Amino acid sequence: MTPAGRTRSWRIFAWILIAPTVIGMLLFTVVPIIGSLLLAFFRWDIMSAPEFVGLQNFAEAVSSPTVRVSFLNTIAFVVVAATLQLGIALMLAVLVQEKMPNWLRVFFRSVFFFPLILSAASVSIFMSYLFNEQFGVVNWLLSLVNIPAVPWLTTSSGSAAVIILVYVWQNFGFSFLLFLGGLSSIPKDMYEAAELDGAGGWGKLVHVTMPLLSPTTLVASVMAVINALQVFDQPYVLTRGGPGDSTRTAVMVIFESAFQKLEFGLASAIGLILMILIMFVTYIQFRLSRRFVFYQ
Repeated sequence: MTPAGRTRSWRIFAWILIAPTVIGMLLFTVVPIIGSLLLAFFRWDIMSAPEFVGLQNFAEAVSSPTVRVSFLNTIAFVVVAATLQLGIALMLAVLVQEKMPNWLRVFFRSVFFFPLILSAASVSIFMSYLFNEQFGVVNWLLSLVNIPAVPWLTTSSGSAAVIILVYVWQNFGFSFLLFLGGLSSIPKDMYEAAELDGAGGWGKLVHVTMPLLSPTTLVASVMAVINALQVFDQPYVLTRGGPGDSTRTAVMVIFESAFQKLEFGLASAIGLILMILIMFVTYIQFRLSRRFVFYQ
């Protein structure tokens, strides 16, 4: 066989190997995205044929008080939850990396990552029992120190706090691993040089750790914000968006519009608005990163 023939054979073999992945992405990613984009301009309830309505779905989404409140709730959730997730993950990563032997570091790495592999729905169901006002363990512990029962899941502030707590507890482990990997890649001689210059623990953190960890911080923050903007399981299982609409999120409205009201066109329009918001926030993060991200 000639060299050209062998090259052609290897190319065919390579396409055969990647064909299942390419076909899977086309069928389960690209086609649904295109279908959702097109559906946003139609009214469709599955029972009847789709009806083209142009931008009416977008106008209805923008004018809906429920949709507006859900997006405001989502943005507020992202600000608080992503900040807590990144702050806790960074603090624990610094402590584990600097203050612990290797075997203990491996132990905590596994422990902190474990909640992430659990089902968000099952964790939320379990937490709903812990924070139950009548027989929950949390209120029982509070009663031991003469604190009256707190209506965790029946008030706006209490339910929001529980949702944020459950979400952060389950998701900070991924950011923790990212920060731990970034910390392990920082050369030790950088810290030794800082010590020679008289830097203490805080000085090394501010002038060495944070600048050299900035690429990891960018990745962790982008992923944390994108995931938080799509929060669904915790508020849906714990509160169903209540009380009122105080914990209703954008993805919950998409789910309710599509599978409860059968307004698939409206759901697609809201989903497209959410996608644009995610792209805009991510763009802002990368633009701002030019000021604080330091690449070695």
